[in-house]
Amino acid sequence: MDASITNRRRSQRLFLQVRVIVAGKLPNQSDFSEETHTIVVNAHGALVEMATALEQGQNVTMQNVRTSDKIECRVMLVKPAPSAKFSTAFEFLKPNPDFWRISFPPEDWSTRHLDPKKSG
Repeated sequence: MDASITNRRRSQRLFLQVRVIVAGKLPNQSDFSEETHTIVVNAHGALVEMATALEQGQNVTMQNVRTSDKIECRVMLVKPAPSAKFSTAFEFLKPNPDFWRISFPPEDWSTRHLDPKKSG
């Protein structure tokens, strides 16, 4: 298979810290709510670092603290992170690039641009 096809993502990822509140029910059915921030965002979800250990496949609500917008998400991946926390990947149940209230860079932007300080 062509490498350009296998490496293609559904949407552009951005390293961006956005304050969010993740809330829902734990496996024991007790309510939880944790304020944290994103590490990476895209039109389909986010990666956050949390103190709460969630389970892959569970549904939660994410709230953008700045805008108060809420969106339903599914936990896609949970991995141990530094400081006894968990890197948790969330996928929106319905893609919503407007949730972050940012403009994603065009796909033709490259990370390989020359440093302007070194040119000329």
